[in-house]
Amino acid sequence: MEFLSSPIFWAALGNIILINIVLSGDNAVVIALASRSLPPHQQRKAIVFGSAAAIVMRIILTIFALKLLTLPYLKIIGAFLLLYIGIQLLAEGDEDADVKEHSTMAGAIRTILVADLVMSLDNVLGVAAAAKGDITLLVLGLAISIPLIIFGSAIILKLMEKLPIIITLGAALLGYLAGEMLISDTALSSWVAANFPHHEIFGLSIPGLVGAAIVVAVGHWLANRSAEPKEA
Repeated sequence: MEFLSSPIFWAALGNIILINIVLSGDNAVVIALASRSLPPHQQRKAIVFGSAAAIVMRIILTIFALKLLTLPYLKIIGAFLLLYIGIQLLAEGDEDADVKEHSTMAGAIRTILVADLVMSLDNVLGVAAAAKGDITLLVLGLAISIPLIIFGSAIILKLMEKLPIIITLGAALLGYLAGEMLISDTALSSWVAANFPHHEIFGLSIPGLVGAAIVVAVGHWLANRSAEPKEA
């Protein structure tokens, strides 16, 4: 237990917690989005269990992160998964009759895990670097982050109830991240650098903006299409 008295240990632990909090803002949005269709008494459970399961998965992913991120096409697959998740979350709509898999806690947790897995591919590198191979530091830092992520998700969920536009913004964020992830894949990065060197406008990723536009457009189209029979 001598490591507990080491300032280096506490500094590294603080870095892991800080990195995870900063990088988990997107994940908190997903957790809130996936939980919004649940009955109120299940929302809290979905947030808690989903966050805890996501952290456990992130610990495992971090251990293998350096090898995973060098695999070609992994981020391409992840990008399309994020697009699908963003569209589905937006296409759900607000009417209970239209809610499918996310009307159950298991469905919400499944979405949280899939989205967290995809979005954490880049995030875990920062955590892994801060941990410097110390599994104890890694587990402690990510575990301490759980209540902070839960708190953030709960706040976003409450805001969604009052400001539905946040749902659209959250889904658009997933599309933006998907676009960025797509062009960062090792199988495409060289081609993008050679043929598409300037892929930003006003500091924003053009592929990210395209991804966000696709999610919002397709998501709203599906939501409107599913609502048409009820209005007829």
